[in-house]
Amino acid sequence: MKLAFLFPGQGSQKEDMLHYLPKHPVVDEVIQQASILLNESVFNLDSREALTSTLSVQLSLLVSSVAVSKLLESEGITPDFVAGHSVGAFSAAVTAKVIGFPDALKLVKLRGELMEKAYPSSYGMGVITGLSEKEIKKIIATYSTKDSSVYVANLNSPCQTTVSGSIIGIKKTLHYAKENGAKRADLLNVKVPSHSPLLQSVSAVLYEALRKVHFQHPVIPYSCNRTARLLRSSGDIRDDLAFSLSHPVKWHDATSLLYEHGTRLFIEMNPGNVLTKLARKAFPQARAVSVEEDGLENTSVLAQRFFEQR
Repeated sequence: MKLAFLFPGQGSQKEDMLHYLPKHPVVDEVIQQASILLNESVFNLDSREALTSTLSVQLSLLVSSVAVSKLLESEGITPDFVAGHSVGAFSAAVTAKVIGFPDALKLVKLRGELMEKAYPSSYGMGVITGLSEKEIKKIIATYSTKDSSVYVANLNSPCQTTVSGSIIGIKKTLHYAKENGAKRADLLNVKVPSHSPLLQSVSAVLYEALRKVHFQHPVIPYSCNRTARLLRSSGDIRDDLAFSLSHPVKWHDATSLLYEHGTRLFIEMNPGNVLTKLARKAFPQARAVSVEEDGLENTSVLAQRFFEQR
């Protein structure tokens, strides 16, 4: 039996998320390090006003999830696999020891700045449940136009897909999705067209920045966003961090691969429980928990018992 750490992406952010992290010296060290590197307190990043910025959201997610991951590792809870959804992939790369936290922080800062600059307004994402990818693509093909383009972005489960593009086009897509039997079709709290061809130029700039960063051989296999394969090469992980931004995230396939490789406990890092809910539904014979939802102490006890049983 194997253990996987899951790292959430944009959309999981919450007001004051950094303020409510577990009280622990390891967490304090990550907070302090991030504040020094950013030249401001990270506690300025998670207010309601600050979280209207894509940059603040992505930095907050990185700091939050890395802090909890390092805390668990300090207690002897080390994963067999890591997987990060969207910007969560940078946290996964840190945990896999591919890049250091300081480099990840600089790269995520650049990523957020580039995305905001490229699409400061009128773009975003939506989520549709109850329709297949094929049905959603048919709706997009029928109603999307050049001036209001929409793309399939994240394949979270067989019946949950996110779309990305112009807000006008997304609203139209969500409307017709409801008319065609979708159980839910809502705008997400994301203000950029992530994981779509609209961000190809951002991916290219980010890749050049990634090339200048020292990457090490991963000590933990990393499940890829774009291809849903286990990556054991630093170069392959570098490519995924750059180019997944302009390609769909195959999240269901990526986590299914982990299950096929023996994962029977999924632990989602802070914040939220979105990935936990997806894993519970997809893999009923496995256990999926969220540190925020289940609590640090309960999660630690569960993980220790899991290690004893395997």
